[in-house]
Amino acid sequence: MEARLNLFASPLAGKVLKHFNAAGKAVADSSLPAATQQLVLLRASQINGCGFCTDMHSKDAVAAGETWLRLNLVAAWREATVFTDAERAALELAEQGTRIADAAGGVSDEVWANAAKHYDEEQLGALVALIALINAYNRVNVMVRQPAGHYEPGMFDH
Repeated sequence: MEARLNLFASPLAGKVLKHFNAAGKAVADSSLPAATQQLVLLRASQINGCGFCTDMHSKDAVAAGETWLRLNLVAAWREATVFTDAERAALELAEQGTRIADAAGGVSDEVWANAAKHYDEEQLGALVALIALINAYNRVNVMVRQPAGHYEPGMFDH
């Protein structure tokens, strides 16, 4: 399988993705726990059917010390006992933030309030930005049919 468009060879795509990456770096450097970030990235990617990002973020999470048990249970986090209450709140916010088109009300007040119990203003801002960014990345990769399975942690580090 080949991508419909080579994002890595496109000067315009390169400029746009450079800005996405800079925004992602700001979130990565925030006080939002790294494990929470990886779980959110993976869950949104699963929902959006983005194989490339699912591959990337599961491998990056393992490289950062996350367990395969927790990663394998992200899609079923409601029934899993391996996540903290804070992680569960972030996963629910990620789901509602990703599925905005599925719910006329968007993110419910209840879900927002639950996240706000566990995260401060900076961390909430980081969560919102992270969810928005991963949804943008997912959409780009799904549209161009970016193939999955060959990602190696660190391969995009410069």
